[in-house]
Amino acid sequence: MTTIGVLNETGVERRVAITPEIAGQLVKMGAVVIVEDNAGFNAHHANSEYEEKGAKIGNLNEVMQAQVVIGVGQPTDNVLAMLNKEQVFIANLNALANKETATKLAERGVTVFSLDIIPRTTRAQAMDVLSSMATIAGYKAVLVAAGHLPKFFPMFMTAAGTVTPAKVLVLGAGVAGLQAIATARRLGAVVEAFDVRAAAKEEVLSLGAKFVDVEGAADDKSAGGYAVEQSEEFKKRQEAVVQEHAAKADVVICTAQIPGRKAPVLLRSATVTQMKPGAVVIDMAASTGGNCVLTQNNQTIYQNGVCIIGDSNLAASLPTDASKMFAKNVHNFLKLIITKEGALNLNYNDDIVAGTCLCRDGQIVNERARNAYGL
Repeated sequence: MTTIGVLNETGVERRVAITPEIAGQLVKMGAVVIVEDNAGFNAHHANSEYEEKGAKIGNLNEVMQAQVVIGVGQPTDNVLAMLNKEQVFIANLNALANKETATKLAERGVTVFSLDIIPRTTRAQAMDVLSSMATIAGYKAVLVAAGHLPKFFPMFMTAAGTVTPAKVLVLGAGVAGLQAIATARRLGAVVEAFDVRAAAKEEVLSLGAKFVDVEGAADDKSAGGYAVEQSEEFKKRQEAVVQEHAAKADVVICTAQIPGRKAPVLLRSATVTQMKPGAVVIDMAASTGGNCVLTQNNQTIYQNGVCIIGDSNLAASLPTDASKMFAKNVHNFLKLIITKEGALNLNYNDDIVAGTCLCRDGQIVNERARNAYGL
């Protein structure tokens, strides 16, 4: 019988890795679920909800006795020090960019599964936390922008005259970008979107937005749907086109990222200088350097009357639904490593289990992570 410990997140993180509903399903699978006291509080789930589903409430020491320990993001130093080689740790570790954390976990001998490196295959879609959280972040980015923009999003015909709709430019048309496009369109904005991936054009157009095309982009089909590094020649053409469209925009939503690499710079200082006073930039790539060169992570700054908001953790600002989606992704992954009888079974012949494993037997074993770390 597998014991599963659920951590209470710290700091600004408001999500919980396992909701009461999923805790109940894990109990039905034969697992013992121990939830750290008030772990669900910020996601609006009381301890009593977990207990009603058959889970136990415990302190951190009790949670850390579990065979499988689950968190949302980076483990605290306290949690890291308590993990041991007999345990499995599951979280969204941003593995390709966090060599230090991976190294420490490997040194502890812990078996680690980092949910952000789940293979991007059809079979793994139900476990894809990056897509789930990007959906929430793209939606919230537009709402944050609307809250800071000193004008309406939709067009209004009034007795006092016509109010023109806001113009929104979305940089990066992945999951977050597409959700931002859809949300901005629902609010009545005129939307344009840019992406280096040719495959994104059809999706952008289907949502009623205009696709900003820059010829000559490198598009690697083996990159699993992610953008890849571009040539310097392309970057110069890209910069000129983006600057032209950003100068006319009321809102720019930045979502472009390359796994394991610094975010591509798409908005230069000169571009921001040309933007309208009162314009808003939401930079969701802030934690990896930002698409805007002026972005400061987790801060809101003003430059020449332009509001620049750096926030890579927008999903945490909708903790109830974000936790629901995250927990469902985790549950689907757990079904691969916990048998119907409730026993732990780490089958590394399964491509998803193997591809998500970051560390085991004291080593960093994931090839994508090893390449990113230069190992």
